[in-house]
Amino acid sequence: MTTSQKPENEEKSSRRDFLYLTAASMGAVAIGSVAWPLVDQMNPAKDTLALASTEVDLTPVEAGQAITVMWRGAPVFIKHRTTEEIMEARKVDVAELRDPQTDEERVKKEQWLVMVGICTHLGCVPLGQKPSDVKGEYGGWFCPCHGSHYDTSGRIRKGPAPKNLVVPEYEFTTDTTVRIG
Repeated sequence: MTTSQKPENEEKSSRRDFLYLTAASMGAVAIGSVAWPLVDQMNPAKDTLALASTEVDLTPVEAGQAITVMWRGAPVFIKHRTTEEIMEARKVDVAELRDPQTDEERVKKEQWLVMVGICTHLGCVPLGQKPSDVKGEYGGWFCPCHGSHYDTSGRIRKGPAPKNLVVPEYEFTTDTTVRIG
């Protein structure tokens, strides 16, 4: 046998290895082509991404008035607080609160309170946005479903809710325009 000739079973072995590698590669491509659409469909839809941020003109909102805007399918409460409401929120002893946060930590401009209007207990929408609504014992918001009371800074003061109303990421783009998200 010369050195240029390969034994027959070694030649079969290299062909078999090549077929195994080719079949495995094709299988990986097939699995990838099936799995990619399944993974890709879990990305947020384009209409959801369009709602990732919203801008609100605050010019028509007078002191003491509150408005509700929708952001990512959730209500966002924007309250133009009066001087009395600001003072009331700031005089609270933070050590007494279940979810301790100062009023200054919850606002970027003291007269504007921006928060997601969903109760942190079971996801209800608290009352307190309309002038005729029940505002609870602390003059803020009241969730009638289970009796959670929030103060003029949106902090939980009484009831089963474990946390304050959530403050979303927001910024003032002008003195009278806020971008949420």
